[in-house]
Amino acid sequence: MYVYMTAGTFEFLKKVETKYPKENMITMMNENGALLLHESIGATVFKEPRRYEVLETSGEMKKEGYAVMNNIPVTEEGRPLFEHQFKNRYSKFENEQGFIALRVLRPLSSNTYVILTVWEKEIYYQKWQNSESFFEAHKNKAAGIDLQPKIFASAAYVSKYTITE
Repeated sequence: MYVYMTAGTFEFLKKVETKYPKENMITMMNENGALLLHESIGATVFKEPRRYEVLETSGEMKKEGYAVMNNIPVTEEGRPLFEHQFKNRYSKFENEQGFIALRVLRPLSSNTYVILTVWEKEIYYQKWQNSESFFEAHKNKAAGIDLQPKIFASAAYVSKYTITE
C-alpha cells in the first residue's frame, strides 16, 4: 500500500477529494495550510506528491480526527537500522483511548520517514503522550538508534492537523 500527500489551499484540496469519491482521500488542515492524503494500492491522481510506502498499519483512516505526523529525516545508510528499530515499536496503539489509525511511512522520493497517528481528538493524543504505552514505545530510544552515527540526516519535527469533513 502507498500513501501520497500534496499541499494546497483547503478549498482546492477539498475539490480534488470530491472529484475522486472512490479513492481513499482525506483533507486535513493546520495553521500553515492544508494537506490532502491519498491512500492507495496503486498510483495517485496527484501531479507532484510526496510518495511513501506503508511499512506498518493499524486502524482505518476516517474523515475526522486529529492527525500527528512525526517527520524523521534518515540517512541512506541509516534506513535499515531505523526500520528495524521502529518495527512493532508502536504496536500498542490499538488499546489507547481515542486512537483511530497508525501509518509508518517509508519515503520513496525523499529521506523523511513519517509516523502518522490519528486520534479522535487532540486531548487523546496528549493523554497518550503521558501514558505507559508512550513511555514503553520510547524507553529504548537512549540505548538504540539515537546513539548510532549517521542515522539521522537532520532534526525530526512534528506536524499536527485537524481532519474535518
